[in-house]
Amino acid sequence: MKIFLPVFIISFSFSPAIFSCNSGSVLNNQLTDKEKSEGWELLFDGVTSDGWHVYNGSKTTTAWLVKNGELYCSPEDTAAPADLLTDKEFENFDLHFDWKISKGGNSGVFINVVEKPEYPRAWTTGPEYQLLDSAHHDFDQLKKRSGCLYGFAPQKNPAAQASAGQWNKGRILQQNGKIEFYVNDVLTAIEDFKSQAWTDSVANSGFKNFPQYSKSTKGHIALQDWLNGVSFRNIKIKNL
Repeated sequence: MKIFLPVFIISFSFSPAIFSCNSGSVLNNQLTDKEKSEGWELLFDGVTSDGWHVYNGSKTTTAWLVKNGELYCSPEDTAAPADLLTDKEFENFDLHFDWKISKGGNSGVFINVVEKPEYPRAWTTGPEYQLLDSAHHDFDQLKKRSGCLYGFAPQKNPAAQASAGQWNKGRILQQNGKIEFYVNDVLTAIEDFKSQAWTDSVANSGFKNFPQYSKSTKGHIALQDWLNGVSFRNIKIKNL
């Protein structure tokens, strides 16, 4: 089991930047009045790391920084990767987030993560929404492109993504064990984690050696530290 020494997350306070997502200007890391009335919750306020902690560790890590309104995983930290987890668990939800990745970068978002000392990393329990730059050597493997359910199927529909260092939109929808993944509003993955077909797929994959993998349809959400630069913002969730 890896032990992570507590080091303060470095946080910088900035006024929220303004960006144009579709039409009109939207404040980053804030909810509109409409979103609030609909039950959306911010998971990242753009200023602090409140609500997050290191998998099987403390609330702090050297790799993850809050900088320029982004939750940023720095590639300059060469210690063992430390995935970042929500303090809360979620079951039926609609999760939206913006992400950008470094040139040649590789990361992911895990769902239904079970956090226990006997499970050394988030990926040993939680299925992954893959994030991968087109310059990465794995990009030619169709089951590993952004928005794929990592390792199991190619993108259901081809989804264009912005170049390295530019923002993309991600979405993960889960209800009663059925999931949908989206990249820039394009549906890229569908699966039913309660189906026999999924159980058979896991049994025939490399994850068969991890007995808790995808056994739960409730758990933490995790952001992957894979020693590459990756940033997140506008992380919000609605319980269904």
